[in-house]
Amino acid sequence: MTLLTLNAMQTNIEQYAVLHDVTLTVPEGGVFVLLGRNGAGKTTTLRSIMGLWRPSPGSVTFRGEDISALHTAEVARKGIAYVPENMGVFGGLTIEENLILATKTGKFDTARLNRIYDLFPALKTFWGKQAWSLSGGQKQMLAVARAIIEPRDLILIDEPTKGLAPSIIDAMADAFREISETTTILLVEQNFHFAKSLGRDMAVIDDGRIAHTGSMADFAADKALQDQLLSLSA
Repeated sequence: MTLLTLNAMQTNIEQYAVLHDVTLTVPEGGVFVLLGRNGAGKTTTLRSIMGLWRPSPGSVTFRGEDISALHTAEVARKGIAYVPENMGVFGGLTIEENLILATKTGKFDTARLNRIYDLFPALKTFWGKQAWSLSGGQKQMLAVARAIIEPRDLILIDEPTKGLAPSIIDAMADAFREISETTTILLVEQNFHFAKSLGRDMAVIDDGRIAHTGSMADFAADKALQDQLLSLSA
């Protein structure tokens, strides 16, 4: 079942056209990975879905509804969460306060909070610590936890492993697998080992255009295609 559709989406930032006729279908369930070189348009795609930048022309359809003209807060209320590359946590607030801000009512659902503790035990350990004092990995855990503190249908996650230690990356992969059992993840990632361990479906964006779509298993098995599209040895 299709969850998200991008149809001929073009996004301009000031006088520059960053996305050109981006058409993409994200099925419901699992992890969909968007790959591409630096500057290819991956982050712009996520921000355009979230309403932070307005695609024109083109459209973003979520569960059959055109959400292209909605403000970011309205997109979020549709059940979409965004974890940006810079994590976006509030350094002067504690873990608890950061999570409270992400709830609808200012109160925690006990079951969801316990699930977060299970996924990210460090957040329970440092519950009262201000976010600025956390390690990079702990801040990333907090950013993801904010995205799932309320029920979501789709989470957009941008470069979650950037600058993280291998042990933290492994823990993040385990958490994403569990999250993706109930919530679809659209993942932008440069770490191909991490991406292929999680992804079911994938696409490559290059120079603001979708250059390839398919299954992650097929793409991971085709080194020549990886080199052609990503200019890397995966």
